[in-house]
Amino acid sequence: MSLKRQGSTYTKLFDKTNGSSEDLSGEKFYPPVLEDLNQTGLNEKLVEDLIFKLLLSRGVMTGRQIADEICLHFKIIEEILSDLKQQLFLTYKSDAGINDFAYMLTEQGREKALIATETSAYVGSAPILFTNYLESVESQSIQNETPGLNELREAFHDLVLEQYVFYTLGPAINSGRGVFLYGAPGNGKTSIAKRVHKCFKDAIYIPKTLLISGELLKFYDPQWHNPVEDKGLQYDRRWIKVERPAVIVGGEMDLDSLEINYNPQTKISEAPLQMKANCGTFVVDDFGRQRISPRDLLNRWILPLEKRIDFLTLSNGIKFQVPFDELLIFCTNIDPKDLLDEAFLRRIPYKVKLRDPSEEKFRHIMKFVAPQYNIKYDEAMVDYLIDKYFRGKRPFRSCHPRDILEQIVNASTYQRIQPRLTKDLINLAAFNYFAAMEHNNKRE
Repeated sequence: MSLKRQGSTYTKLFDKTNGSSEDLSGEKFYPPVLEDLNQTGLNEKLVEDLIFKLLLSRGVMTGRQIADEICLHFKIIEEILSDLKQQLFLTYKSDAGINDFAYMLTEQGREKALIATETSAYVGSAPILFTNYLESVESQSIQNETPGLNELREAFHDLVLEQYVFYTLGPAINSGRGVFLYGAPGNGKTSIAKRVHKCFKDAIYIPKTLLISGELLKFYDPQWHNPVEDKGLQYDRRWIKVERPAVIVGGEMDLDSLEINYNPQTKISEAPLQMKANCGTFVVDDFGRQRISPRDLLNRWILPLEKRIDFLTLSNGIKFQVPFDELLIFCTNIDPKDLLDEAFLRRIPYKVKLRDPSEEKFRHIMKFVAPQYNIKYDEAMVDYLIDKYFRGKRPFRSCHPRDILEQIVNASTYQRIQPRLTKDLINLAAFNYFAAMEHNNKRE
């Protein structure tokens, strides 16, 4: 059943399986199975249109198949199918077992389906009310997560990081707000940003599709939402359980990608990237390299960063407020003060510089990474590499050990030999890897 929370416009879902509801003050959100259409808050016509369009595309389906596709309980679908059959919009193709039939459209039903398709070509899960979504974000907020040092070490277990990184990045992650990761290229900014979401252990429920002011908005995106298998747990399948999202964009990002994407041909709308990132992380890689200026891009983030809300506009012109509940990470090779003035930088409270590794750390990274390529670490050959190609010639970068070892593996595969740290293979790897960088290194 649906219950109103006192003092709030948000809807709370009541868990009938154990007779208790989850409080919004930190308890886990759980969407129980609903067996009555009134509990969903959806009107019958919307569900009928989904059924019409589904049968138009599939031809013949059983009631249970329709229920699975629309993600509503069979009891709900069974009643609606019976009504549509009585109104001569559907007919039985055959018996499909206990209390079920194979359905197909009549000519009248086909006309209904074509009219529904003209309004929107969307076929799929019945939507979640926007009020239910608001509750889910509040209850599953990333600000409820407080990863500590152990969680960070586990998330970055495959990276070799200086101790200062954990103690500067940790508070930034706990803030759930904005952070700059900056420093010379190759020191792990992108690698770190891509792993930050692993610090957050709890999986979350997100809607597959939303209903906002009469408009359907596709939300679930397999590119950014990684489903979590939940064997045996019964919940409303209009939701999907996923890892906390990590949306990562680079130089291709523009302001349009931060607005609702409406397709005028299919009349289907899709949630923007930052909305898909709610309760997770949003990474802007190569900040400063986008086709729009850093100032224009950050202007778009001022309100979300300060108020943790965003405003979006539907295709019908209706503007609505949506939570901005995510850790926003900017990765850049450029010093933030060279990109933006103090007023803008103040709105991103954390700046974490990733420094070049020391020689000792460089050796440690090489020793850590070599076994991953089935290469035996050889101290003398690493001495040779450093003496000939680094000391007094170029700065160490955290990516160099990995990249040089990959060069050695590729050269060894080509020569049909066992990959090893030898002078010949090191020289070949360095020649290939550093040749195009010589001009830049001389300027450094």
